[in-house]
Amino acid sequence: MHRPAPATAPRTRLARVLACAAVPVMLVAVGCSSDSGGDEKKKDSGSSSSAATPSGKQSSSPSVAPAKYAKLPDPCKALAEKTIDDLVPKAKSKSGTAGKSTDVASQGTCSWNGLEDKGVKGSQYRWLDVSFKRYGSDAAIGSGDQRAAKEYARLLAATKATDGAKNVKATPVSGIGDEATAVSYDLHKTDEDFKYAVIVARTANAVVVLDYNGAGYQGADAPDAGDLMKDAQGAAKEAVASVVTANGAKQ
Repeated sequence: MHRPAPATAPRTRLARVLACAAVPVMLVAVGCSSDSGGDEKKKDSGSSSSAATPSGKQSSSPSVAPAKYAKLPDPCKALAEKTIDDLVPKAKSKSGTAGKSTDVASQGTCSWNGLEDKGVKGSQYRWLDVSFKRYGSDAAIGSGDQRAAKEYARLLAATKATDGAKNVKATPVSGIGDEATAVSYDLHKTDEDFKYAVIVARTANAVVVLDYNGAGYQGADAPDAGDLMKDAQGAAKEAVASVVTANGAKQ
């Protein structure tokens, strides 16, 4: 005789449904449905990851100090006429000879030369050259001061390594810009012995190089190296000061 199935199973399923309905939604999702629980865990995991991710704001570019000097002086007017008269007697052109430059705001040079005839005592030849370089600030490559400092070091090394130079001496000098070095050496050329006094200096984002040299012709003695260097330092200080004046700053 066939007996009906016990009513226990339906009642049990109903009890479970009612029990789940009484539990908070989050617990239902986790404890009452194993299939949906896996999906929810994945969603929760994804949202947590998103929350931990930065908002996507890009960090601002590193800033550099603005360049102190925005322009350079006219190289041929950087030194006073009296300075030219004293250092280069009988100069061919007291106004100087300007070097070619495609950007006078960033670099420029000027030179003077002359031969003073002293009769039976021979002749004295002098050459004076002043050059300027200015560097702007750039976040990608550094501040104007940093760039000028690198050029200062490069030019100083190049001066000390002048081809054919003998008795090279380099001495730091104070009172000329932010940093300066005096370089002296001897160089034989055009069958004469030349004495050189070179000042490499930096003032903020500008580099100044003053080259003063000379020789004795027709039996004249070579110029005194000490006097030559003293004059070169005085002229270099004047050239550096011209950079400050060109930018409207006080000494």
